[in-house]
Amino acid sequence: MTAAAAGRKVTALRGDGVTLADAADEFLSAHRVGNPNTHRAYASAIDRTIAAAGGGTRRLADVSDDEIGDALTGLWGGSAPATWNRNRAAVSSWLSWCAAKKRWAAPSVPADAERRRENVDHTKAVSKSKIERLLSRRDIPLRERTLWRMLYETAARASEILSLDIEDLDLENRRAPLKSKGGVTPSGSTGTPAPPVSCPG
Repeated sequence: MTAAAAGRKVTALRGDGVTLADAADEFLSAHRVGNPNTHRAYASAIDRTIAAAGGGTRRLADVSDDEIGDALTGLWGGSAPATWNRNRAAVSSWLSWCAAKKRWAAPSVPADAERRRENVDHTKAVSKSKIERLLSRRDIPLRERTLWRMLYETAARASEILSLDIEDLDLENRRAPLKSKGGVTPSGSTGTPAPPVSCPG
């Protein structure tokens, strides 16, 4: 092997000439992000971070940890914790892969751009039997019980159910055409009506 060839090999191993765009393309073509949905999410987060860090033609080795942190903060610093964590994880996974798998000189997500605590929803679904007991209570007016049952069994919005008129109901087939948000309104403006939904018996 000539000295020039050896020099080129060392450069390739160190990743001194690898650009941000090249590193992203190789990572996104890897098997680990072969799932289409995962690929799209990772590609969006990585591409936006690259743009915020100076563009795809910059060398990977020239980008600092702080620049990555600034890019993440500028893009998603004000977002919900789940959004921040999702995009941060994508970028962190990419940079870790560059350093560990490819042995390229690469920045990392700085410590101050840490993962954020997400609020976990511990709300439990109400059992069907409990709902049936509620809807059968005689001390609750029929109007309220009818509204609740239609909301429960059709999964429609309250505004959609409340906008129905008696003549809208197809009692024989237990269906009614719902007017979606932005759909047909009493004032005459038009949109795309939602498909009919089944009404409870």
